[in-house]
Amino acid sequence: MLLFQFGCSGGEEPVKKRVKPTPDSVLKMLKDGNGRFVAGESTFPHQDAARLAKAGSEDQGDHAYATVITCSDSRVPVELVFDAGIMDLFVVRVAGNVCDTDEVGSIEYGLAHVDTPVMVVLGHTQCGAVTAVTHAVHGKGHKLERNIPPLVDNIAPAVKRAIHNNPDVHGDAIIPYAIEENVWQGVEDLFMKSPATRKLVKRGKVNVVGAIYDVGTGDVKWLPTEKVDAILTKVEASPDKETKAYADAH
Repeated sequence: MLLFQFGCSGGEEPVKKRVKPTPDSVLKMLKDGNGRFVAGESTFPHQDAARLAKAGSEDQGDHAYATVITCSDSRVPVELVFDAGIMDLFVVRVAGNVCDTDEVGSIEYGLAHVDTPVMVVLGHTQCGAVTAVTHAVHGKGHKLERNIPPLVDNIAPAVKRAIHNNPDVHGDAIIPYAIEENVWQGVEDLFMKSPATRKLVKRGKVNVVGAIYDVGTGDVKWLPTEKVDAILTKVEASPDKETKAYADAH
């Protein structure tokens, strides 16, 4: 249950401060929820009329416990995957789960304003976006509508890195490796573009984690947290990272 603390300074009005579960507790909630989903034991929480009434009268930030960016693919039903309900997850969906400007801005809102303690970059098996980019990198791409290439261009470095790191893997066999590298690319792009996210992670307020959903089994594979730490260290040392956390006033 979420509690609230109130405090005031001088003559100011009391300020409501949300108390959310710890990042470790949230990760356990996500893992347990996925375990129930895979086992066919979902509880389908927070989907009744009472929860709808709360959604109509309360702030989502008083309830949501994780921000998730994932693919638009219809095979990845995020709330079902984690056995969650209304106001539990702040979900960002885009082809290839890429972290570009619009997606990073949405993530920043989920972390800094909805106050979710966990951020999940969730890739998935058989990803069509990663497959299309892999084919293009292999010189076997096909004609795409004009807005798709700039949408998925963030994926190309991940595909090239997968190919470089796995020289004995050829053709479409490289795609699963590219899917995982694309998760790491999303983490890196998020850190590069979002000083606010880096600050929250360094303060221990938010955990960023990578994961891959298997569309054929429902199971979520959680990727090593040490890799996230290594990416953050790399980004902090980069002269190209964004350093201005806030937009100019308009």
